Amino acid sequence: MDAAEQRELQDLEESLWRPETRYDAAWMRRVLHPDFREFGRSGRVYDLDATLALPVSAFEAELPLPAFTVAEPAPGVALVTYVSRVRYDEDVLAANRASLWIRGADGWRLRFHQGTPA
Repeated sequence: MDAAEQRELQDLEESLWRPETRYDAAWMRRVLHPDFREFGRSGRVYDLDATLALPVSAFEAELPLPAFTVAEPAPGVALVTYVSRVRYDEDVLAANRASLWIRGADGWRLRFHQGTPA
């Protein structure tokens, strides 16, 4: 995987940590795979519909995402890992993150994501 593809994946992943794109349903439907699944930092499990139904809340994430890496376990598949540090009001929550991105005819789509408290 070349540097341009890695940068594209970082831009896509970071878009999920910006309120203006995170709460844009059209953007999220473009980025998330129809069979998207997430095991959240909280332990909750989300699918695409549950993710899109989350209420808007104020947050500020550390960007660029710390410790960002991309691996290509198979052609057209990217495993992205990083640390998230997100401020909600006065609380800062950190998590180790992993995302599995699939490249199809319509570009990269996020198929699976997991957050583990750090």
